[in-house]
Amino acid sequence: MFAAAQYAALAVFVVGCWGYGRALLGRLAPPPRRDAGLEAAMAVALGVGLFICAFQALAIFGAFKVGATVALVAVGVLAAAVQLPAWLRERRALLANVQAVPWSYPERVAAIALALVVLPALVAPLAPPIAFDELMYHLPYARQVAQQGSLGIHDWLRYPWFPYNYNLLYAAALQLGDDVLPHFLNALAGALSVVMIYRLGMLHANRLTACIGAAIWLGLGDYSNALIDMGVALFVLSACVALWWWRESEPGKPTHGGVRWLGLAAFCLGVAAGSKYQALVFLPLVAPFVFRHERSPKAWALVFVCFLIPCVYWYARNAIMTGDPFNPIGARVFGFTEWTPADYVQQVADVRVHAELPNALIWSVFFAPFSVLWKRSAAVRAAGWFCLYSLVVWVATSRYPRYLTASFPLLAAIAAIGWQVLFGWAVSGVKRLFGAKAPQPQDAGATVARSGARVGDWVLVLLLAAMAAVSVRQTAVKVSMVAVTPEAREAVLRKHVPGYAVMDYLRRTAKGRVYQVALNEAIYYGPNPIWGDTLGPWRYTDFGRLSGGDLARKLSGMGFVAVVLPDSVAPVFSARIDFDKYFAVEYEKDGSRVYRILPVAP
Repeated sequence: MFAAAQYAALAVFVVGCWGYGRALLGRLAPPPRRDAGLEAAMAVALGVGLFICAFQALAIFGAFKVGATVALVAVGVLAAAVQLPAWLRERRALLANVQAVPWSYPERVAAIALALVVLPALVAPLAPPIAFDELMYHLPYARQVAQQGSLGIHDWLRYPWFPYNYNLLYAAALQLGDDVLPHFLNALAGALSVVMIYRLGMLHANRLTACIGAAIWLGLGDYSNALIDMGVALFVLSACVALWWWRESEPGKPTHGGVRWLGLAAFCLGVAAGSKYQALVFLPLVAPFVFRHERSPKAWALVFVCFLIPCVYWYARNAIMTGDPFNPIGARVFGFTEWTPADYVQQVADVRVHAELPNALIWSVFFAPFSVLWKRSAAVRAAGWFCLYSLVVWVATSRYPRYLTASFPLLAAIAAIGWQVLFGWAVSGVKRLFGAKAPQPQDAGATVARSGARVGDWVLVLLLAAMAAVSVRQTAVKVSMVAVTPEAREAVLRKHVPGYAVMDYLRRTAKGRVYQVALNEAIYYGPNPIWGDTLGPWRYTDFGRLSGGDLARKLSGMGFVAVVLPDSVAPVFSARIDFDKYFAVEYEKDGSRVYRILPVAP
């Protein structure tokens, strides 16, 4: 029942998104190549973007309340109900023109593999929040917006100035449901991208490519948290789809309807840029491509307006209030505000520490140019250049795999083509190996072919068996994380979130401000808000060299009544002169403790 309730809430939201997105897409010219599945996924993605813009507008004016959220969803569902009959007729007409093609053996194996990868992804969102970043600032920010009904600058968070488009969806989810529902909105972005990759594979390559590409992206995604990387990936992919529809609308001379597709692409990129700064890296790739085919001032004015609508608030606010539109990323150019140069260096060093190669499943992307699909399809080549650009920028900047997530869907699609090339080479090698033996009778060619085919069949069977074992194991792990009862939830959180027990204690008992040390990954479960971080205005080093008395006076003067920290840090904290005179242990559990600040003289 718990899973059914969560999926039912997601279904209502998806219907509302489709209702809005379909209404807007209906005002655009039909895509050059009609595909019911791809258009439906694009409609839902567009609806998600429209919801984000509506929530942003409401929050700017302090009207982001439960009633407004319910009303927006209800209107979207009503719009879907009105449009559903016409859409069903259109869908039947489109499917009537599609010839059914029988599934080959490799295609059936790929489809089974895709189904196996789906299993853990269906269970993963049901787990309570335990991921580091979602607990450190994604969900705390969303909860603050949900409670206040407005946008604000919360300097107790590590990144108070970031663009938070996709987090507004989590705020709405927290207004209407529990903190598991944001996981489903993150998973929705991944699921829509999977559908798009599959349908794009069917349109521009083949069914095998569609299945492999969808399976790779499905396996790369993380559906158990409330981060925003998959949301950014969805809108970057949607922008690429709309951009290609624009390009295909009339080669060399886009029609008026095609220019509207260009506006849609710009809107999707704007939603992505309003969710994460990394989305801005795609502008230098997209802008020259568009300029090469469209130089009309009117068209470019439409592009700028559509791009700015979802994201201009965040950048304009930052520029006006701090002088840095990309705060704190642009500090070296625009000047430092809350962050110091030392904070900046520490953040860059932390990113470099996490630098590593991306998942091996996408390495085959470099073999895609050897495929016949590369030569036949301009769309495949365009996606390939997108992947190359993304990889070059990623290598030149962070080399942090999560920062490549926005490109993963198209990387997965092109990697699927590369894997087919590699497998084709492997089969050819097996055939040559069998064919190299001793003189053969006249039917040797057929025998070798059958031998190679048998080897290929066994390879596919073994791969499928391995995937089934991995899928079952991952699904079992995800199921063990699902917490239906309060007792089960507490057990999961105490096991996977360091400091949860003391944070939960403070949330229930604290009567004033709380300062935390080295427990960033648990602040969502503590008092709201809670101060203390390695970076920013509440950095630990600003309090590090004070004696016990001076520290107590400083904290008390700021309204703090307690300090919470893990046992591993406690000896450093308690080694201060006269510490025991001004701090006393109030509560300790699961390797963390709470110190009460004792009264001190001014």
